[in-house]
Amino acid sequence: MTQSAGTHPHSMDVGRIRAVTLDLDDTLWPVWPTIARAEAALVDWLAVHAPATAAMYADAKALRAVRVQVEALRPDLLHDLSALRRESIRLALTQAGDDPRLAEPAFDLFFAERQRVDLFDDALKALEFLAARYPVVAVSNGNADVHRIGIGRYFKASLSATVLGVAKPDARIFQAGAQAAGVACGAVLHVGDDALLDCRGALDAGMQAAWLNTAGAAWAHEGAAPHATVPSLTVLCQWLA
Repeated sequence: MTQSAGTHPHSMDVGRIRAVTLDLDDTLWPVWPTIARAEAALVDWLAVHAPATAAMYADAKALRAVRVQVEALRPDLLHDLSALRRESIRLALTQAGDDPRLAEPAFDLFFAERQRVDLFDDALKALEFLAARYPVVAVSNGNADVHRIGIGRYFKASLSATVLGVAKPDARIFQAGAQAAGVACGAVLHVGDDALLDCRGALDAGMQAAWLNTAGAAWAHEGAAPHATVPSLTVLCQWLA
């Protein structure tokens, strides 16, 4: 079954929605420019504080290769992006002969930069709209901090795979989101950009799902399509209104 961006949400039961769970990365802001900026800041920091590591891993691409090593060595950390990043830095320092204890301040620098996001143009208005009508709970596999970003006031709670120990599309993280909102899964609308992690996961958990599909991609997964497919958060809010 295919469903393109802008399809009217005939199957979305607005009257049943009592809470909204919301993805963060690539739903409220583009994540890769943020990560690229944070990685560039990390490389600059290493050049000053760990020159041997900076010489061995001169760019973000090389540092990402180390992360692939850590993912293979530590599958137990796959749900925890902060731990993966920290241990990747530690491994790079160790391999280069620098002090591995520098991993902590290096990660702190990276993490602070990772919170400097550039929101999509309609994100704040959408958050204001949603928060005025529903309890809103962030449900993310990433390590963005809504409070450090400056949007924490719109959320009743913010859940991450790092804290819960399970990642989308696991039904348990969606169930935890519904519990944090104080409603049953069937009363929740989940909104996110990833067809599998967000939409398929939310549907499997018994939620309604709205797919933020800015690219106009076709729905290519088994089973039912999302209840709504929207090209922007603005359109979603118009439908909910």
